[in-house]
Amino acid sequence: MHFGQLLTAMITPFSRDGSIDKEGTYSLIQHLANTGTDTLVINGTTAEAPVLTAAERKEMLALAIQAADKRMNVIAGVGSNNTTHSIEMAKEAEALGADGIMVVTPYYNKPSQEGIYQHMLQVATAVSLPVMLYNVPGRTGANMSVETTIRLSLVPNIVALKEASGDVDKVTEIVAQTADHFLVYSGDDSLTLPMMAVGATGVVSVASHIVGSEMKEMMTALTSGNLKHAQTIHHSLYPIMTGLFMAPNPTAVKAALTAFQLPAGSVRLPLIPLTDDEETRLYHLLEPFLPQTTLYANS
Repeated sequence: MHFGQLLTAMITPFSRDGSIDKEGTYSLIQHLANTGTDTLVINGTTAEAPVLTAAERKEMLALAIQAADKRMNVIAGVGSNNTTHSIEMAKEAEALGADGIMVVTPYYNKPSQEGIYQHMLQVATAVSLPVMLYNVPGRTGANMSVETTIRLSLVPNIVALKEASGDVDKVTEIVAQTADHFLVYSGDDSLTLPMMAVGATGVVSVASHIVGSEMKEMMTALTSGNLKHAQTIHHSLYPIMTGLFMAPNPTAVKAALTAFQLPAGSVRLPLIPLTDDEETRLYHLLEPFLPQTTLYANS
């Protein structure tokens, strides 16, 4: 399965009382569908999956599948440092009708490369769904090597990689040494253009919540051979793509969505909302993209 170019690692919208905002989830997915998202990634880091209950993860995935209504693919994050638990979540995602699963390298345990391989293999072979591997050493403390990634790419239903190590050389090696059907995605918005230039297919994006159309235009320009236009868009988006990580994700993107009058709500502890100074910095970055009629606090 091809997941497209623009995948959005979607937030979990919360109501004022801290529960999942069902109506807001539908509205946000409609917005993402209208601004270029090809595939939704649900229950990942940006979704605050570590602080969602098992019932909430199931609820969010079911809501997303229903709201996407076949217009977009839906990938379920089934990441855990417990292989048995990941397998259980993968099977549940398959039963609910997800189009794929995303499996992060086990965090905290610090497994060996063989341990990472066996974890990924066990989860992938437990279901028939397409699998996206997710390497994010800054969060997990474990960096999946080029060699391990290549071995895993030979598993029939492991079809993609979200690479968030920030290492463009690594992406170059993986693209060069895997089959054409194995797709590599940038896990960092600001590295979308550089990674695509060496063979990545697209991005699993956070910024696409608010600048999805612009992200899509940048990637289309690159694949169409208009490098200069792609570079121009990249430079215009760069302050936002990096600014959204001024605080632990998804704190800033939730504040940005609120500025755009889109559903988001706050974050759950242990994350905390932006400070007043951070909000001011964020709103200055967003100002060129905000509709003129939009009013927001602390302007």
